[in-house]
Amino acid sequence: MQFSSVIGQSQAKALLRRMADSERIPHALLLLGAPGSGDLALAVAFAQYVLCQNKQDGDACGQCNQCSKVEKLIHPDLHFSFPTVGTNVTSDSHLADWRTAMAENPYMDVNQWLQRIGAENKQGNINKEECVGIIRKLSLKAFEGSNKILIMWLPEYLGKEGNRLLKLIEEPPDDTMIILVAENQELILNTILSRCQLVKVNRLSDEEVEEGLVTLKNLSSEKARSIAHLAGGDFNEALNIAAQPLKDNSTLFLDWLRKCYQGNGVEMATLTETFAGLGRENQKQFLQYALHFMREYMLLKTTGNDQVRLLPEELKTAQNLSKIIGFGQIERITKLFNDCSFHIERNANQKLLFLDASIQLNKILRA
Repeated sequence: MQFSSVIGQSQAKALLRRMADSERIPHALLLLGAPGSGDLALAVAFAQYVLCQNKQDGDACGQCNQCSKVEKLIHPDLHFSFPTVGTNVTSDSHLADWRTAMAENPYMDVNQWLQRIGAENKQGNINKEECVGIIRKLSLKAFEGSNKILIMWLPEYLGKEGNRLLKLIEEPPDDTMIILVAENQELILNTILSRCQLVKVNRLSDEEVEEGLVTLKNLSSEKARSIAHLAGGDFNEALNIAAQPLKDNSTLFLDWLRKCYQGNGVEMATLTETFAGLGRENQKQFLQYALHFMREYMLLKTTGNDQVRLLPEELKTAQNLSKIIGFGQIERITKLFNDCSFHIERNANQKLLFLDASIQLNKILRA
């Protein structure tokens, strides 16, 4: 993976590029980014840049023998560590799954990965056997390049086992680089954090998510922009939304608001049937849109500035609602939608859930 393949992150790319070009790469880096920011993809691109034999215009060439092997994730000097399930199960047991998953979506989240390897309801971890294996691998000489590189995805899953790696992180063998790719700094041992140089990977902008969707998924700019508004800088979430059948959530949501405001029981019950027929994933996407709309509506009502993340028709509707929905109602409506999402995740009866939500929404709008 080349830097040019990673969406956005121009600042982080520039910093990593300067480190490599000046040959002043810290022995341990911590790339800290929000879910879907591309920190894992960025780590692989950096590893490829370091190993590339023919760097060109600030990027790996993508053609040399080293690049070819990194692209396929089969380079003998590039090692991966990631959460698995089981007391003695290591990353080596799932390398084939890992290569497939990374080829499909290097922006994946940990739940997607764990379900791919059959975790079901089990917790993922990076265990003792994994740590012992890492120490053994990095003690060997490089096979092809001048550098050995370990990319550990989500060191948060190390727990106390991270203590086994402290000496390795502080004093790694010559020409050895360790890249930790994390999302939650608070779950990492302070003794590990103190031994790493932090590189912050920013959340993607809506424009970067939109451009990524247009480029990678060949979506129209309008559809990509709408999805980007919902994704909130999480490209993995944007891909999940794009994978669902296209639904006009805007029209459905506004129709729901109107019918709940009017309070016609028959129409509210009929709309409940519509919601139930959407299916769980589309229901979650609908509620995500509803929460997005309310957030932007509150911003519009607070500032009066129409530069909010709403499409033209959505903005017009939001402006018309200003006489109906006040600040107190916004808070109650947002809580209602969050509660609905929570219960859908836990397989609540969908008809009863949306019927109850419709009745509560009517009371809130009429308050």
